[in-house]
Amino acid sequence: MEWLSQRCPLQPAAQGCPRPGRGTLLLVVTLSLLMYPVLRSLALQLHSAVTGSYVSGTHSIAFINCLNEQIAKDIARAIMDKKLAAYVNILPKSSALYFWKGELEESTEILLLVKTRTSKIGELSNYVRSIHPFEIPEIISLPIDQGNPLYLKWIEESVPRD
Repeated sequence: MEWLSQRCPLQPAAQGCPRPGRGTLLLVVTLSLLMYPVLRSLALQLHSAVTGSYVSGTHSIAFINCLNEQIAKDIARAIMDKKLAAYVNILPKSSALYFWKGELEESTEILLLVKTRTSKIGELSNYVRSIHPFEIPEIISLPIDQGNPLYLKWIEESVPRD
């Protein structure tokens, strides 16, 4: 109890013990908010490791459009060579309508479906933009909510962590 009196000596009730300033409170709140995503992610990973359950959003499917089959194969092979994905589907030709520079365009495209870790989407996107012939290639992704647990585990084992 002696340490308390050294830290906050007894004073008349009107004076009381000095409180931390607003700056300290603001710092604690800010750090808590900044750390929340990291702490939540760690908790989900721990839960997943202990229970063997899948954490929704751990993996994603990226969609990448390509001008023709040869470009699609080249991009798919490059993605696989860099181990940015576990699996790439090359879907056959599809018709596309879109606006480009104010004009309605129509074309045929090949679509890649890329299965990977969500944490690799940024790296995948940057890499594909660097090798894709389109000025603005379509590279979008959706998180995988659920799926065959063995398949999702295989994706995890096939794509190295960051």
